Amino acid sequence: MSPMIHLHKRLPRRTILRGMGAAIALPFLESMTPAFAAITKAASPRIRRLGVIYVPNGMNMGQWTPTAPGDLEMTRILKPLAQHRDKLLLVGGLDNSEADGHPGDGGGDHSRAQAAFLTGVHAKKTEGADIFNGVSMDQIAARELAKETQLASLEVGLEMNEIAGSGEDGYSAAYSGALAWKTPEQPLPVEADPRAVFERLFGASDSTDRATIMARIQKNRSILDSVTEELGSLNRGLGPRDKSKLAEYLDSIRDLERRIQRAEEQSGRELPTVARPSGVPDSYPEHARMMFDLMAIAFQTDLTRIVTFLIGREKSGRAYPEAGVPESHHSVSHHQNRPEIMEQVAKINTFHMELYAHLLDRLASMKDGDGNSVLENSVILYGAGMADSDGHVHHDVPMLLAGGVSAGIKGGRYVRLPKGTPLTNLHLTLLDRLGVPVEHLGDSTGELSLLSEI
Repeated sequence: MSPMIHLHKRLPRRTILRGMGAAIALPFLESMTPAFAAITKAASPRIRRLGVIYVPNGMNMGQWTPTAPGDLEMTRILKPLAQHRDKLLLVGGLDNSEADGHPGDGGGDHSRAQAAFLTGVHAKKTEGADIFNGVSMDQIAARELAKETQLASLEVGLEMNEIAGSGEDGYSAAYSGALAWKTPEQPLPVEADPRAVFERLFGASDSTDRATIMARIQKNRSILDSVTEELGSLNRGLGPRDKSKLAEYLDSIRDLERRIQRAEEQSGRELPTVARPSGVPDSYPEHARMMFDLMAIAFQTDLTRIVTFLIGREKSGRAYPEAGVPESHHSVSHHQNRPEIMEQVAKINTFHMELYAHLLDRLASMKDGDGNSVLENSVILYGAGMADSDGHVHHDVPMLLAGGVSAGIKGGRYVRLPKGTPLTNLHLTLLDRLGVPVEHLGDSTGELSLLSEI
């Protein structure tokens, strides 16, 4: 099955440049010519940033869903976000249908749920290297917005996941190990170490003070000049095929030059003082807060405008003693409608929401140059690829939007869409608000009109 979006050019995820005795890794390369449909209209107004928060193993939908559409009722799971109620839009009726099994698929509902969440594509069942999914909506936005930032996107989470090898029920680990897909064959790995995320944002320095940042920029500029000179000498002795390969490599050099130039242009900007983390904290809540802080700072400093955050991979077996649930998350999600087990699911869901509240608090406290908060100028999707994990239900999945006020997204509401509405219709609508409209994404059928009004 072919996805609705194709990228025709692909380079390795990471390449090492060596010069002046140092080694630096190239950033993810962005397509110079988007392969999606021609843009026929400008999105107005626009949101500036997109965040996606994914929670695994479904939801206790009885504790998530308000009693009726209209003014947003802060249900048990939503209550930790009460102070942001007027900036929340709960959307019901969205289907993640491409996660449903096809004839011959057998098991694998969890892997398919996560793989289809941002792509709307039915993942190819394979445990080998021939994985095939779709381009995720965050990466469609990243290809365009990366022209204005140092990083195209940031992929973070709270679990270190493999994306190679065997995963669930005959599916590659890639489908549950990643949330973002740059191409149908290239999932983007999640980074769960705060220190590694800090270094990707600010380099291998100990803090974000201006002198340290400028020294790093100048060092990178010197290394790049040395590498460029080396490549020029190498090119003269190559045959046509190798010259073609080198030309692609030089594209990555130019992209790195763009990033360094952007860093130089932004070097005068006031950065929050942040020390480099030492690694993954022992405390799970502290780990989550630290990762959410880094996500907020990445938005505030405009280092990137696209972040995906994987709280946990599908079929995650993590226990949550912090929430009073010492059993495996995946095992309790198959509750068999037993009230005492469904209560454990609700405790985990509410605990995740308490952690997420920290991110919204931070974004709401940060101001953009136009006077709006960073939250008002961003939209954050929070949700899961399935509703009830016990029955592997991929329809009417839990989906909550936060922010987007500057784009006219009206909060404080719970809206329900007609039965059978694809989740990708929401993604199309948000891409349009980001100024990156596309005609189709996966199983989409059109944009939604109710984000601004009922």
